[in-house]
Amino acid sequence: MNLYFLVEGRSAERKLYPMWLHHLLPTLSQIPVPAAANRNNYFLISGGGYPHLLDRQLSASYADVNDSGAYDYLVVCLDVDEVSPEERKDEVISAIAKQKLYLLGTCELVVILQNRCLETWLLANRSVYPRQKPESEELQEYINYYNVFRDDPEKMGHYAGFSTHAQFHEAYLKIMLREKNIRYTKQNPKDAGEKHYLEAMIDRTEKEPRHLQTFQDFLVFCQRVRQRIASVQ
Repeated sequence: MNLYFLVEGRSAERKLYPMWLHHLLPTLSQIPVPAAANRNNYFLISGGGYPHLLDRQLSASYADVNDSGAYDYLVVCLDVDEVSPEERKDEVISAIAKQKLYLLGTCELVVILQNRCLETWLLANRSVYPRQKPESEELQEYINYYNVFRDDPEKMGHYAGFSTHAQFHEAYLKIMLREKNIRYTKQNPKDAGEKHYLEAMIDRTEKEPRHLQTFQDFLVFCQRVRQRIASVQ
């Protein structure tokens, strides 16, 4: 079983996805180049942001997968940003059609959408949410606007002063984690990739099955891969 991951960002996604895959799909090992795929490997590359991922890197990734002939899945991961998940997925499909891209053999395309962004998913960890009045007045203002402990982070809008959902969601995450003395940056999201953090996110989806639908799509895909690996062992 070999997976090719094309992720949108240059920093957080390139660091967090390998950490999550280590926990969720421990039998897979990361390889440095696409041509090294052999058995139970994954390759991960950044798309250089949106829309570069769709305009340039997508076709290169299709070529990598087809040249190798060893991949079972091409997994494209990108933010929803200011549109709906359905609109973003349609953009991916339209880009594939416009560029006349196709996968050889039995390799399958999987699109993982991050609604609204990766930081939105990370807000799901209830264990880092302040149980008492936070020291930060700014964080209290954010909570008054939208309580991510109680309500689905994927449904949160953006607060006044922020031009995009992603900007606000990242700011909310950073200041919430700071209350727990956890530092988060896109360049160094290490704590957010730890097993206990991921397990808290998964626990949220189990207790609130209507929350984090796009994160659940990622979990379902990983479960599918685990089952396929187990079936051939």
